[in-house]
Amino acid sequence: MTGGVLVVDKPAGPTSFEVVARVRRALRATKAGHAGTLDPAATGLLAVCVDDAVKLQHWLVDGDKAYEATVAFGAATSTEDAEGEVVARADPRGLAASELRAALPRFVGEIDQVPPMFSAVRVGGRRLHEAARRGEVVAREARRVRIHALELDAVEPPGEDGLVRARLRVRCGKGTYVRTLAADLGRAVGVPAHLAALRRTAASGFTLAQAIPLEEAEALGRASPDALRARLVSPAEALACLPALAVEAAEARALAQGKVLPRDAPGPLARAIGPGGRLVAVCAPAGAGGVRPVRVFVGPGDLA
Repeated sequence: MTGGVLVVDKPAGPTSFEVVARVRRALRATKAGHAGTLDPAATGLLAVCVDDAVKLQHWLVDGDKAYEATVAFGAATSTEDAEGEVVARADPRGLAASELRAALPRFVGEIDQVPPMFSAVRVGGRRLHEAARRGEVVAREARRVRIHALELDAVEPPGEDGLVRARLRVRCGKGTYVRTLAADLGRAVGVPAHLAALRRTAASGFTLAQAIPLEEAEALGRASPDALRARLVSPAEALACLPALAVEAAEARALAQGKVLPRDAPGPLARAIGPGGRLVAVCAPAGAGGVRPVRVFVGPGDLA
């Protein structure tokens, strides 16, 4: 399996799709895709899967994510973030840090979220943001998401715009909208709110310590594509969130042919690692002490 994952520190401005296109050009890759959208105004970690590693997206997208979020109290917006029009205002000066901390526990665990209109969620075959841009409001059902941790770092005094800003740390599961969390938190304390800033600090087992700023990646790609390619996280390392199952060459060939191995599964899913540390397959229990390949990443001929 060729390719790998480039962990990028996304700046504010470009869409995730644009970041992927710029990384693909910098690496002279044939294909690329990301493992979890960041809104244009958001910054931080974006995992870009390159060449054959795009096959990893399915598992990486499902991983937990962590954010540093700034929530502005005193104004709600049409998009639930700073990009939208203000639709409600209230004086936030009486809002205390203790009141915010008391409200946070109700948002930890499995909660219901109504997807924002300005999102890529499909309802009736249409993406919500397409309907929103036409001025439509579409009925949408709440979805269950999981918030693992929600902590308040600080509450700043009102700024020149009269808004009170709170800095939060969020760790959550797939499908969580932090801007919806911000708007819901405002409703919980009785003060309209929106997401003022968002930075992703971790996702799918990667952290910002591994990330390279986008412009630095592009400069390195112009100077030495090989040096940039050396920054790729290997497919086997990229799936480090799954337990490893070491397999010998003959077992690797059997998995590549779709056969069941008489081995104990180390978990509901595991990455089969062949000779040389190569990712052979993602496996699942097959019953009676066996494992079967769910997705194979090499061909039998690759293991000759």
